[in-house]
Amino acid sequence: MFWVFSTLYHHLRVVKKTGSTNVDYGISYSLSFGIFAGPLGLFIFETIYRFTIFFNRKRTKTADPEEFWDTFYNIGSFSLAYSAAYYLYNLLLPFFEPLPLGFWILLFLLVVVSSFLIDTFLICIFRILGDVNSVRDALDFYKSRSLTDMGKTALTNGLLLLFIHDAEWGTLVALFLLNYLVSLSFYSKSQSIQDKYERDKFEQMAYTDFLTGINNRAYMDLKIAELSQTEEYIGVVVADIDKFKSINDNYNHSIGDQVIRHFTKTLKNYLNANDSLFRSGGEEFTLFLRNRSYSQCVDLVERILRGVENSTVEVEFASEIVSISYTSSFGLYFYKISDQVPLEKGYIYADHLLLESKQDGRNRITAVNGCVDAGKTVLVNN
Repeated sequence: MFWVFSTLYHHLRVVKKTGSTNVDYGISYSLSFGIFAGPLGLFIFETIYRFTIFFNRKRTKTADPEEFWDTFYNIGSFSLAYSAAYYLYNLLLPFFEPLPLGFWILLFLLVVVSSFLIDTFLICIFRILGDVNSVRDALDFYKSRSLTDMGKTALTNGLLLLFIHDAEWGTLVALFLLNYLVSLSFYSKSQSIQDKYERDKFEQMAYTDFLTGINNRAYMDLKIAELSQTEEYIGVVVADIDKFKSINDNYNHSIGDQVIRHFTKTLKNYLNANDSLFRSGGEEFTLFLRNRSYSQCVDLVERILRGVENSTVEVEFASEIVSISYTSSFGLYFYKISDQVPLEKGYIYADHLLLESKQDGRNRITAVNGCVDAGKTVLVNN
């Protein structure tokens, strides 16, 4: 029964990678079996059980490259640790038995001691492999053990031990099944959470610009589709860095990347939670300004324009600290989103206005209020 349920339970274990080695975490039935059968019986059980796992992994092609030798290590480490628990149990039981809950306190103590021994064996192996290089690394590995998990292991193995001694075979099987079903439920929920985390992480990677950390053009397209369903007033701003190519030519692309990150940080500092910022091209950025009037949008972009011009980027170039100053140009189109003028078209208008700012001398804003026929507003930073 121990072999069947241990094998059945094994696929529900949580696997954590430490360096080049995979470590399985989960409830072990070896403590109760070792106390009942003694060191020799435990060794026979561990040998049969561990090789069952090994051959199953070979059959399913999920075995690690060193799985065969790891199997011998697992047999030896678990047999030694729980044999020590066997001798401690028989030595200490007369002292703990008279105490209230003494049996359970002893079981928990044995779980702590055997866990410490197993972790110590692993740390020695990791030290040889180079995955543990300091006392702090070793202590962190010990701390990875959960008291809750150790309590669960003590409770499960204690009940199994009692049922074995009383020959309560039906209850023993029921406990195995209960432990399996609870673990299966927990494992399923953990997998669902892990799958969602991985999907969210993948989505974040797909929609994030790695240089600046803000949303990229792909996410901007999604946002355009989303906002196009509304009929809100919005300020669409397209901005870029003036004469950016000369920065790359005079310094290098690494310095250019630092300037782009500086420009990104400057833009973010002026926006609130309702606004959106995207890197829509190499040195081009797009802003969606929401819940603002036309004059508020113009005022905000003007402050950004001055903020960029009045700041510098401190970079290391040719073994010296160099201060780089730069300017930026903006196109602003303010209007009410509608079926006739969706947000994608508003973005195109703003992009044309940016082009006018560049053609008219750079370091300026060209703005249009699409809600009234008021012509263009051109703001130049002198």
